[in-house]
Amino acid sequence: MTINVLSIFPDLFNSFLETGIVGKAQKIELLRVEVNNIRDFASDSYGTVDDYPYGGGAGMVMKVEPIVSALESIENTGEVYLLTPRGMLFTQNITKELCQKETITIICGRYKGVDERVRYFIDGEISIGDYVLSGGELAAMIIIESVTRLLPGAVSDTASVEGDSFEGGLLDSPNYTRPRVFRGMEVPSVLLSGNHAEIEQWRKKEALKVTKKYRSDLLR
Repeated sequence: MTINVLSIFPDLFNSFLETGIVGKAQKIELLRVEVNNIRDFASDSYGTVDDYPYGGGAGMVMKVEPIVSALESIENTGEVYLLTPRGMLFTQNITKELCQKETITIICGRYKGVDERVRYFIDGEISIGDYVLSGGELAAMIIIESVTRLLPGAVSDTASVEGDSFEGGLLDSPNYTRPRVFRGMEVPSVLLSGNHAEIEQWRKKEALKVTKKYRSDLLR
């Protein structure tokens, strides 16, 4: 899979792309991430990518020309997504859809937002939540890692991915590791029983309990 990223701060991605599951996926050629610097496509020697909004008001707006020029420099963009508060909420279901695609392109906004005309050159908009960040770079990293985890071969333990929160419409059940007892708090005995049927039943029951407590909206 290829993921193209458009950003005015490409260096923010350096360590992220070299480490963890994303770094591993690139080393074994399951994934290729290409980060393009929008400033390289500015029309002046200063790398100007923003300007004052027509009609006045606070903040700066990202210019349409550098973004579109950056897009058009990519031989195969696949579907193009703009990261923006008005976009569809990023969920595990969207992750599953994206990981089926051979190529996607992500545009990271900054400042007050992008010139509205950029939207004529995209296929969709994505938001990672109802809060404000200074730019789309962190959101892009979240999407890239989430998608990478679902690429076959990226995670050695497939069962671990299948048991993640949201995979079955529920949050994950509680997890424990050694020691068996810590300051009087014991690991549930069923997890030590070796009875896989009972353990699976316990996990389903606990997952439902956790979901009801913390994310009851998932059960509607």
